Amino acid sequence: MQKRRKIRMVVLTGVVLAAFGLTGCEEIGKLVGRSKGAGQGPAAAQGPAQVSVITVDTQKAVLTTELPGRTSPFRIAEIRPQVSGLILKRLFEEGSDVRAGQVLYEIDPAPFQAALDNALAALGRAQANLAATRLRAERYKDLLRDKAVSQQNYDDAAAALTQVEADIASWQATVKTARINLEYTRITAPISGRIGRSGVTDGAIVTAYQPVALATIQQLDPIYVDVPQSTAELLRLKDNARSQGGDRLDTVRLVLENGAPYVHDGVLQFSDVTVDPTTGSVILRAVFPNPDGILLPNMFVRAIISEGENEHAILVPQQGVSRDPKGNPYAMIVDAESKAQARPLVLGRAVANKWLVVSGLATGDRVIVEGLLMLRPGTPVNAVPFGAAPPSGPNAAPAKKSEGGA
Repeated sequence: MQKRRKIRMVVLTGVVLAAFGLTGCEEIGKLVGRSKGAGQGPAAAQGPAQVSVITVDTQKAVLTTELPGRTSPFRIAEIRPQVSGLILKRLFEEGSDVRAGQVLYEIDPAPFQAALDNALAALGRAQANLAATRLRAERYKDLLRDKAVSQQNYDDAAAALTQVEADIASWQATVKTARINLEYTRITAPISGRIGRSGVTDGAIVTAYQPVALATIQQLDPIYVDVPQSTAELLRLKDNARSQGGDRLDTVRLVLENGAPYVHDGVLQFSDVTVDPTTGSVILRAVFPNPDGILLPNMFVRAIISEGENEHAILVPQQGVSRDPKGNPYAMIVDAESKAQARPLVLGRAVANKWLVVSGLATGDRVIVEGLLMLRPGTPVNAVPFGAAPPSGPNAAPAKKSEGGA
């Protein structure tokens, strides 16, 4: 009896467990069915992704090139003494503007004045002997015709006259040298410009043509701006300059270190003809007026060179240009069937916040600039003009940021 009861209990337990298992399967099936239905509903209601597009059209674009560079003086003069002596006085203020011919230093003139006086005295003595020596030579010449004096006496008188004349010429040159040296005791500015700090003070001993300059004068108005550029870019700039009607580009603008534009425009000159063999670049030189003294030597600036205008340029916002894993630029456009398609591009330069497209786009193409996230070629899209309405749906995230220049 007990064995039968145990068998019955085991059978009943199995039946109950089987019943619960069937019920659980039905519930799981219902849940799966609900989840499938829930997934199909929104997908059907989502529709094409909404994107913002711009329609490509040609426009007029001003082409510029921005180059880093540094300023350099228009002219520079190092002041050195031309005679040796004692500095009596410095006659300028350090850092001030000086004019050509202004006296900067005064060297003690006493020894040079004495040398000049000595030369003048010797010259006067030689000139005093000239008259008597000349008369003696002329008298001996007349007496020689009458055989009153010998030929030797006449030759001695003529040689004495020649020697006196040579002494006079020598002393005249000595006087001239002494007068020049006396003038050199007043050291003057050879050019107009701004003078720097003085290398000597009053009472210093200086030597003629010493290697250390007493001071330096730099002409800063106008002023040069030197910018390095590769030879390939130089040739391109020259070609653009000739296409504009000359070998010189007329307009160059500057941006200062603090980002502020410089008020005066300059002129670009292709003066350097030597290529640096280590970098393959040359120095382009621009000349700028500097009446207010804003530009100082060796200041870092950025030169913006105007190369001309492109009357039929195609410009695309930078956020509308992406790059593939190899770095090649491309744009997503909307074709005639309202599907997104990838279009490879060849880019030129950046113009403000846009790219200049050399090839890859044509007039009338609709370029997607917003809604690019997770967008694939062939995806149906709903294109709206850029700025008309914000994109909606999963593609409404910010567009993928494009990388640097082509």
